This record gives sequence, C-alpha cells and structure tokens, in this order.
Amino acid sequence: MRIVIIGAGFAGMYAALSAARLRDIQGVSPEKLEIALVAPEPTLVVRPRLYEPKPETLTAPLQDVLKSIDVVYIKGSAEAIDTRSKIVEIAAGQGSRKKLSYDRLVVATGSRLFRPNVPGLAEHGFSVDQFDDAIALDRHLHGLSSRPASKARNTVVVAGGGFTGIEAATEVPSRLREILGKDAPLRVVIVDRNQAIAPDMGAGPRPIIEDALRKLGVETRLGVGVASLDKSGVTLSSGEHIECETAIWAAGMRAAPLTTQIPAERDQFGRLLVDRELRVPSVNGVFATGDAARAACDDVGNYALMSCQHATRMGAFAGNNAAAELLGVSTRPYHQKAYVTCLDLGEAGALFTRGWERTVEMVGDVAKKTKRDINTVWIYPPRAERAAALASADPERVTSL
Repeated sequence: MRIVIIGAGFAGMYAALSAARLRDIQGVSPEKLEIALVAPEPTLVVRPRLYEPKPETLTAPLQDVLKSIDVVYIKGSAEAIDTRSKIVEIAAGQGSRKKLSYDRLVVATGSRLFRPNVPGLAEHGFSVDQFDDAIALDRHLHGLSSRPASKARNTVVVAGGGFTGIEAATEVPSRLREILGKDAPLRVVIVDRNQAIAPDMGAGPRPIIEDALRKLGVETRLGVGVASLDKSGVTLSSGEHIECETAIWAAGMRAAPLTTQIPAERDQFGRLLVDRELRVPSVNGVFATGDAARAACDDVGNYALMSCQHATRMGAFAGNNAAAELLGVSTRPYHQKAYVTCLDLGEAGALFTRGWERTVEMVGDVAKKTKRDINTVWIYPPRAERAAALASADPERVTSL
C-alpha cells in the first residue's frame, strides 16, 4: 500500500508526519505501508516570513526529518494526476519523467499569488509570495543603493491592504533605511480597492493598525486599485500616478493549479471542496489539505483560511485519515475551533487577536515577542528524532492554541 503526498509545505509536511505516526501506532512496517512525499526539494519554505530581509535564510531542511520517520522523499514536480488509474506523473528533472501509483493521495500543493492582467504587472511588479519572488525583491531593494537618489527610488507602493500587504509595507521602512541610510526620505503607500485597511480583520483591530501605519509614515489609498505599472511608477484607477521604482503586489491568493487535475468541485479560490475528514467526496482515494482545500473548521460556518495556522493542523488530519483508511481504523473529523492572528507591524510592534471575531489580546512589543516566537520556533519542523517527530503530529494537538 502507498500514500502519496504532493507538496512539502506546512500541510504536506504534517500530512507525512501524521500518516507515519498512525502507521507507527498500529505497528505497521514501512514496507507494508509506504508513505511518499513528492516535492521539487526536501525543504520547507517558511513562507509566512518572506516579507522579512534575508529571505534566502528562510527555509528548513526536511530530509533528515523524513528519514527519521521512514517517509520516502521523491524529488520532482507532480504534473499530472490520473484519478481513475490512481497514478501521479512526476517531472523528475533533466527531461525525465516517472509514474507513481497510489492507494491514497493527499493533495497539499498550497497556493499562489493571484496576478491579474494588469498592464505592466508582470514586468514591473515584485512580490513576497514564493521563495524566488522574495529573493528577487530583496536583491532589487539592495540594488537601489547604486541608483541616483530620487523620490521614485525612495518610494514603495504595496498593492493590497490585507495581512500580507500590511506586513510587507510595515517592514519596508526599516529594510530601506538599512540599505539607503537612516536619514533617507522614504515613502511607502498601500493601495487597496476596499474602503478600509485590513478588511478581513474587522473593526476592532483596525484602529491599532491605522495607528501603526501613521507612526511608520505609511500612506494609504483606499477605494482604488492599481490600473497599470511602468518604469516610472504606478497609476491608480483614480488617475493618480505615484512615482516609484518598487511596486509589491500582495492582493489575492489562489490554490495551486494542480487542483484542476482533480475532477471535483472547487471554490472561487480554486480550492477543492472536502468533507469533514478532508476527503474529496467525488473522487475515490483523494484527500486535499492546506491551501488546496476548502474545509469547515467547525459547525457554525467558519472555514479554514489560506494560512500556515490552518495548513499545519489540516495536514495532520489529512495524513492521519489517509493512513487510517488503508489500515482499517477510524478516521478523525477535522476541527479547528481556536483561531488567532498575529500581524507584524514592523517597528510599530505587532497585533495579536483571538477568535473569529478577532478580539485584541496583545499589541506592541508584547505581541511582537509572540510574533517572533511564532516565526522562529513554532512553525519550524520538529527535530529529526523519530519519537519527537511522530509525537509532534497528533492531529488533536497540532496548532492547538
């Protein structure tokens, strides 16, 4: 028997850990139940931190962890899924391809930044979405120091006033002062089509966010969008033109395209609709998890968001349930009633909220310490020691806040 997990992000990593945990509990050998993880590299990209400087350091190796729990790593990119034959086709590099059969498939392919057909976006826009994107932005920012001083050089426009856009925008001032000098006259502008900043955060936290933006000197343009980008800067739908040499796109996410290979219903973000055990109901033997799945967190209408917080726990349930079906034991319904947010606000600290109503619990330096703990400890892989790694993946305890 074989479980194939596609993706080495937070959901894929925890799916592998959890499946291996249940296999171990049931006393089943790796030879009887093989768990295989397919990804281009055996590396976790710490994606929630890609708005920070030095993005090249924001990865964590998985090879030793996978070896310690007897999970087979298969290098390559899954490019085709035949759900009738239960086969995944993998591009393994240098033009070679291989086919891998499965008894259960866990789709943990994550999400991608949605880039609409805005003129000039592909040529002139940066992002902090993927590892290579963040490195390209960092190199660009460092390259600004070699350019003539000007308003455009010292101006950054961030398209998107949600979580990612705010974290990118509030981190930019300190990053640019490090590069251009502490006295450089900087300008950072957030652009968002919504009438309020951080529309998903609600009215409670918003004054804290707005105050932080004022302290940092970050401007906002609300109720307008980006109409076009070119070498001279960004033109807004209002007609305003902002001279800048750096534009960061942070508006909207979509599930990775591989989800379209599964003949099943998807939501407006491309996520596969799943049942409470994270199965794709219409397709035999397929589970979806993390940003690839639209999953109910509870019985009152809350659904998992495209976030590390939800992906880790969803991954643990998906891996456990894929293994449970093959081992003939009970599956566990995914649930995640606890929900928190911890929004980095750069040198203005951070904001920590609890619950779907986003009740403010911590602000400023206290919240910043929690954010650092989350970013540098909590979301990293467990140590590559079998007992500790398996113990970390109890679905009922993963991301239990």
